[in-house]
Amino acid sequence: MKKKQHLQMSKILIIPGRIVTVNSSNDILSDHAIEIKDNIITRIALKRDFDFRNYSAIYSFPGLVLIPGFIQTHVHLCQTLFRGLADDLELLDWLQKRIFPYEYAHNRESLKISVQLGINELQLSGTTTILDMGTLKHQDVIFEELNNSGMRAIAGKCMMDENDLFPAFRSSTCDELMITQDLANTFHNSGNGLIKYGFAPRFVLSCSEKLLVETNEMMKDFPGSIYHTHSSENRGEIEAVRRKYQKDNIEYFHSINVLSENTVLAHCIHTNEKEIGILKNTGTRVSHCPSSNLKLASGIANIPLYMKEGISVSLGADGAPCNNNLNAFTEMRLAALIQKPIHGPTVMDALTIFRMATIDGARALSLDKKTGSIEEGKAADLVLLDLNSPHNSFAPEDSSIYSNIVYTCDKSNVKFVMINGEWAVSNGINQTYEQGKLSSDAKLELSKLLKRVYVN
Repeated sequence: MKKKQHLQMSKILIIPGRIVTVNSSNDILSDHAIEIKDNIITRIALKRDFDFRNYSAIYSFPGLVLIPGFIQTHVHLCQTLFRGLADDLELLDWLQKRIFPYEYAHNRESLKISVQLGINELQLSGTTTILDMGTLKHQDVIFEELNNSGMRAIAGKCMMDENDLFPAFRSSTCDELMITQDLANTFHNSGNGLIKYGFAPRFVLSCSEKLLVETNEMMKDFPGSIYHTHSSENRGEIEAVRRKYQKDNIEYFHSINVLSENTVLAHCIHTNEKEIGILKNTGTRVSHCPSSNLKLASGIANIPLYMKEGISVSLGADGAPCNNNLNAFTEMRLAALIQKPIHGPTVMDALTIFRMATIDGARALSLDKKTGSIEEGKAADLVLLDLNSPHNSFAPEDSSIYSNIVYTCDKSNVKFVMINGEWAVSNGINQTYEQGKLSSDAKLELSKLLKRVYVN
């Protein structure tokens, strides 16, 4: 692991070619610079208005476009090592035959490399904030890696006290609550405030009602935390929930009072009219994961309807085994394209999608006063893109910049990434992880893990 390159200065200046602010007016600024002091954006103005003698460092990027860092509101860092090992299955089989056995086989070393792989990939493709769902054991390893990497994150142990699909992979209700309480006490607001605890009961079929309810009550003792779970992803899952509780997923969650503005539900593909009303009235956030939903053949969520109803929608890559990459550009492009054959070509325009990947993600995590846009007073969570690659559009109008980012960019366009005022990626090189060592360690740990895998 390389030593992270820290900014050894109190005040710096960044001068890009253009700034895509994602502020309330969606301003796109040319000939401007941004001042950063103590990791906070303190001034945005025309570059001619700055006295360059006042800065410890000045970074000039005349050919690059500055954007806010991407925010992904549903990922599984613990699964990155399993990429390519769970293809061509639907959700419940995917869990039973692959993911639960693999997660069960994790030890501290294999989990560590899985998390490192995920963070490395996320940062290299411009993601600066995540909502992560961990796994059953060794959650402290995930927090340690998040802190080492400088990532902004809300993360928590995956909680499971029931599991008919893979009975060995669960714990008692009492242990789940006790361990979660201890982890939250230890890691909430750690990493100089970059890390917050996210309470993460996995989904209805792996959690008792007691666990779901008491976890939600526990969350209220940790301001800024999130209640993070899966819902309404797959028709087989929904049928199983109906058999168990005589309600659909979101109706059941509502009946036990765990839905609120602090709740993020991943997927929400198959919802009825009543459930849509519940999402709206409770302020519950939806994390849309288009790649995962397509690859598992789960379906296409009616995102245009959710947005019309004022329901918060943001984007997540989910886990590498049901997506095969953690790239925000892929999620943005797919989130736009999959809706157009259904709802028409004008729906889910590029600006709407870009906001979903930035400020709407921040709002879903109640971090919109901290990050998600380039504005004075916000943290310096920034990405510099080179839009001069041959695969990019060269249309001159600023109005085309969102199209360029959403429809044509990929992770190769990302040149620099800053998280909370520190460089995570410089000239396309991750400042924490050595790529060759990551690959060799991953191959070694995966080979060991596969020997430990138990199939019930």
